[in-house]
Amino acid sequence: MAEAIEIYDDRLRAIVPTDALLQKLANGAVHSEGPVYFHEDDSIVWSDAHGNCLLRWSATDNVTVLRDTSDYQSGNYRDLEGRLVSCSSGLRAIVRREHNGEWKVLVDRYQGKRLNSPNDLVVKSDRTIWFTDPPYGITEPNQGYGGEQEQPGSYVYRFDPATGEIYPVVIDMVRPNGLAFSPDESLLYVSDTAAFNIPGGPHHIRVYEVVDGQWAKNGRVFAVIEPGQPDGLRVDKHGNIFTTSGDSVQVYAPDGTRLGKILVPEVGANLTFGGKKRDSLFITAGKSLYVINLNTRGVQL
Repeated sequence: MAEAIEIYDDRLRAIVPTDALLQKLANGAVHSEGPVYFHEDDSIVWSDAHGNCLLRWSATDNVTVLRDTSDYQSGNYRDLEGRLVSCSSGLRAIVRREHNGEWKVLVDRYQGKRLNSPNDLVVKSDRTIWFTDPPYGITEPNQGYGGEQEQPGSYVYRFDPATGEIYPVVIDMVRPNGLAFSPDESLLYVSDTAAFNIPGGPHHIRVYEVVDGQWAKNGRVFAVIEPGQPDGLRVDKHGNIFTTSGDSVQVYAPDGTRLGKILVPEVGANLTFGGKKRDSLFITAGKSLYVINLNTRGVQL
């Protein structure tokens, strides 16, 4: 189906073809989230975050259930060894699917106290995992198993699977959610979705300088997202930022200019680049999985 492309800056024309088609690949989920691409079999794995299962799509197999029950997995990524790494809002943990298919809890505590409910994550080139930890799996009945919040706030953490070291790198956000590094990993973008259930709460993206590859410093508001809130984030090879929102995928230049929108008929939750050339943008929105082909390429694994 053809969907409108709204252009606010001519730079978008080099990124999104004006005749690009947004295609629906799958539907029927309760709440689609966290897509990740696997080039080995040209497939997308994504979460039905509220339906408590993990789904897989490929052109040959269409949609299959990869994991049921999934302990309310949300954001997904792949590590440098090709393993699926996921946020489990139910287990309040970061989990990983080993090469033999078994699932392993990598981390579920900081300073002896349980995490809130990890929501989204990225794997850096040094193999560390950076993840957001809002309390949605505790506070929202369809996103986890409930419980008591033990951490004093909602932070972004850096976790090293090799050493087990974990520490917060961002502590000045209300409800950190999606995150992405710039192509050279010198900047970290983090969305704040507090407005989802806090009246007057933030609905913006913040950007931080990454210092010594280990710390996030000098945060500032990069863009206020309307309508709705920003959620998932991805970055292309030129440093352009793609974020889901209430009506579209919005595209921002590295200088903070909103270039335009890819309108989506359902409320967007997350997105990822994929395809053999990484020039296809896969979008999880509402109950569905969408794709649109672009004139740029993503930088994540």
